[in-house]
Amino acid sequence: MQTLFFHRFKSSLLLCVLLLVPLSAQATDLAVLLKHIDELWEGESSRANMTMEVQTQRYSRSMTMESWSKGKEYSLIVIQSPQKDKGIATLKVKENIWNYLPKINRVTKVPSSMMSGSWMGSHFTNDDLVNESRLQDDYHSQITFEGVRGGKSLIELTAIPKENAAVVWGKVIMLIASENLVPLEAKYFDEEGTLVRTMRFELVQQHAGRFIPMRMVLTPADKPGESTLVLYNLIDFDVKIEESFFSLQNLERRR
Repeated sequence: MQTLFFHRFKSSLLLCVLLLVPLSAQATDLAVLLKHIDELWEGESSRANMTMEVQTQRYSRSMTMESWSKGKEYSLIVIQSPQKDKGIATLKVKENIWNYLPKINRVTKVPSSMMSGSWMGSHFTNDDLVNESRLQDDYHSQITFEGVRGGKSLIELTAIPKENAAVVWGKVIMLIASENLVPLEAKYFDEEGTLVRTMRFELVQQHAGRFIPMRMVLTPADKPGESTLVLYNLIDFDVKIEESFFSLQNLERRR
């Protein structure tokens, strides 16, 4: 999940950020802004400890996870707690996802028919884990507002998918803080223009010269009161990790 929230929540959920001092001086440069946003949750490699809290009308649950990523194509997440879920793991290699269930000692590949299904009971889907769309490549984007709104200096970015782009959303509207170019909120719409979900980015911290929202809250538009919160407790960038780490064998070993 380090592509929303692991890359989308990404990503990932993971994160290589350009230095923001020069960027803030170029807020109206659309190409620079898109590159910055695309690379915010993307990096050579990373390792993180995260907490995910899910609130639905039927249940509440909290999990802690360890995650590893390399670029946008490789990620591994292992559940650490609660005890009943400990060892459950998800591996992403390019467009493929596998799950490991320690109680039955079995690895299963997620079929395409299940990509829209919930990941670990959250409001994130399996498709969120593998989605690799980029604002620069897959959307026609434009700055639709730049100025002060609600006492805050903001940039509003509106993105419409390019023809034949393999993306889920019909439109994305993102609010970005002008001061440091950190996203504050993203709204995702379907092809009919109906709001589907909103992501809030909170708790901005600086790590190794990078400004990162350490907390993300996803709320579905059609389920009032429900949400999924992802909090990065720890994160390290540019860790030494080979592509061979992201293997089916290691998927089982990491328990």
